[in-house]
Amino acid sequence: MRELATSPYPFVWQALATRPDVPADVLGALVHQSDSEWNDNRLLALIARNDQANRSVLLSVLERVQRLLAAGERPYAAGLRLASRSELTVDEVSAMLASPGASRRFRAGLRASLAKRGALIDEGADRSAPSRVPVL
Repeated sequence: MRELATSPYPFVWQALATRPDVPADVLGALVHQSDSEWNDNRLLALIARNDQANRSVLLSVLERVQRLLAAGERPYAAGLRLASRSELTVDEVSAMLASPGASRRFRAGLRASLAKRGALIDEGADRSAPSRVPVL
């Protein structure tokens, strides 16, 4: 699997990211693969969905998602999946709310995912600024 992670083909990366037995270090290597906006966003979403993705891998995905949002891309599926992962804190995930590339719909989805985790979201807060979200 480690050798396949270095393949030049995005469909191979995506196939690896869906495997339930892929090691976390392979997922971590896949986070940095890049092909096109669509393939990159799909790969990040698949990695974020994989149960083998540990905190380190998920933080790498979060960092890449934040960079892509800032660049005007739309890795929304990955961001929403990250919001439901208990390995990441509410504060870490809620930082995406302040991203200039985060659409109103994406922010609403993040808030809904965080609410399912028991976080209270101040709906009256400035949507462009990160909010401190208390965990119940």
